Amino acid sequence: MNHGMITSASGWRKVFALSGNEEDKTEQISENDRILAGICALVFADYLSETAKNPVIIVGRDTRPTGKAICEAMLAVLAAKKITVKYPEIIAAPEIMAYGKTVSGFIYISASHNPIGHNGIKFGLNDGGVLNGTENAKLVKALNEKLSDDGEIERIRGILNDFHFGWSDTPVTASHTCTDFVEDTAEKSRFLDSLRSLEMTDTVKLLKKTVSESQTSKIEAKNAYFAFSKEVISASSDEIEQERLFSKIKESVAENPLGIVCDMNGSARTLSIDTQVFKSCGISYYGLNDEPGNIAHAIIPEPENLVWCAVEMEWLQKSGKTEVTLGYMPDCDGDRGNIVFWNEKSGKAEVLKAQEVFALSVLSELAYMKYLDSSHSFRMTKTAENLAVATNCPTSMRIDEIISSFGAKIFRAEVGEANVVNLARKKREEGFTVRILGEGSNGGNITHPAAVRDPLNTIFALVKLLSLRDSVSGGKTAKGLFHIWCDARNLPYKNDFTLADVIETLPAYTTTGVAEERAILKIKTTDHAVLKGKFQKIFEEEWQAKRSELYSKYGIENYEAIGTNGTSETRNLTDYSKNGKGGLKILFSDKNKNPLAYIWMRGSGTEPVFRVLCDVKGNNKPQEEALLEWERQMILRADKI
Repeated sequence: MNHGMITSASGWRKVFALSGNEEDKTEQISENDRILAGICALVFADYLSETAKNPVIIVGRDTRPTGKAICEAMLAVLAAKKITVKYPEIIAAPEIMAYGKTVSGFIYISASHNPIGHNGIKFGLNDGGVLNGTENAKLVKALNEKLSDDGEIERIRGILNDFHFGWSDTPVTASHTCTDFVEDTAEKSRFLDSLRSLEMTDTVKLLKKTVSESQTSKIEAKNAYFAFSKEVISASSDEIEQERLFSKIKESVAENPLGIVCDMNGSARTLSIDTQVFKSCGISYYGLNDEPGNIAHAIIPEPENLVWCAVEMEWLQKSGKTEVTLGYMPDCDGDRGNIVFWNEKSGKAEVLKAQEVFALSVLSELAYMKYLDSSHSFRMTKTAENLAVATNCPTSMRIDEIISSFGAKIFRAEVGEANVVNLARKKREEGFTVRILGEGSNGGNITHPAAVRDPLNTIFALVKLLSLRDSVSGGKTAKGLFHIWCDARNLPYKNDFTLADVIETLPAYTTTGVAEERAILKIKTTDHAVLKGKFQKIFEEEWQAKRSELYSKYGIENYEAIGTNGTSETRNLTDYSKNGKGGLKILFSDKNKNPLAYIWMRGSGTEPVFRVLCDVKGNNKPQEEALLEWERQMILRADKI
């Protein structure tokens, strides 16, 4: 049986919609995909059972229509295997990962920002993140072995077809799932009654217990997530320290009201803690498309979809809600969210680019580390010592400038959240303080001790930046976050700044957006090592032919090839083919080896496309367009050889 999934560490994904159309909103999946879902659950249960005697697994999903049917199959198989399951049902990715710290592991049904007909599966343990590449490879191997075993496939088919739930004489289908009954109290009661008509085997008892406790599991999940979020936002596990920060934010908001609007787009965050957290700080909240499953437009939180949030912000402003100056839109699983802000200088809501969102988050969190040291003289351990940031290869060089301004170091990994998380863990083991990390090319950030992107942490990076301003205590002035940044850059500071003022201080770079049409190439060559070897030959020939032109136009005199694979970065790469499926960057510099621009390429690990990008120092769109088009043409030529 061929599973047809892309099985990267970031998630196993495919189009699960029965029609095969990636834009289809149907709940129905094929019988083969129900079997596939059941086997995926079995593989993870076997994996956990190797190290845990009685593993407990959380199963949850985002609001994609096919998630119900996938969960249904998994619950049946896990019950048959006598695995204890907690089932909070619809749950945001950061929420299930926080909740996952209390059990053996979790299975999360989501395809993140992919189109609505897609779905996928993420696996994680109790460390707050998804499995790394090595452990994921073990699951992939076990999956392929089970899918090549006809006896195993028939056993799972039998479990799913024999597991009647009492409301009809037909096997469970996507239109009649366990979750339909969980979501409505009356129907849930009917479902549980139907189980009583069956022989009360251990399997039936276990499923009944799982479903009847789903609401309790959801409450536990939200409580765990709220407590964990306070720790992440404050950078402290001490509840007194947490309260100190939240009280300061609340005091600032009382003096300068702040409102936030969110286009939930029917995501899993509709049933999460967002409003609760904002309320605890005195921040007003306004929701849009906030009914679970009301996916009103494309899922990916890129500029073309953030316009909905921007329009709502402008309407709120015109309605007198002038405190509403921040907005965000998460993707379907709620781990990624990009930002809209009110620019009082232009008098309109504006969408921040993904690279800018990450840059502001890094700026804020590094300044916050300095702030904690300066405002807590009693600390024995200084939080701002040996600071570092982990990010991916195509994050703009703007980040390098920001990080160096704070005396911190930067480390880069291959694209993939798991790669960046594991690199950060590695650097912490080496003695670095890695407070913030993430993939600047995709927006959002991961704030330690979280191990996944979370729009709440992104929003609160900006909230802290705006609310922790200069203050006077005991005749001494404590500098706020933006003041600390201005000092680091030798810039003038004023205490009545806005977010627009902060944005103007960011180092200027022009970067290709990852969702732009020109950032995606369709490549026939399936062996990326071969493709990159051919590209190298073409590039080196082109470099010699265009060297004078590149210098006269852009000041480019040198280049360096850099490869990233997993958590490793290889500088001065001499054989591009050895980069394999990793990320390949050509870094251009001036005669003094100062970086000026780069072009980058990598085949997607979750989609059948080849991604390219260009980053240029300064506001220089023509140069970015020219270098990117040069890269595209060289790759296309290499693909034809």
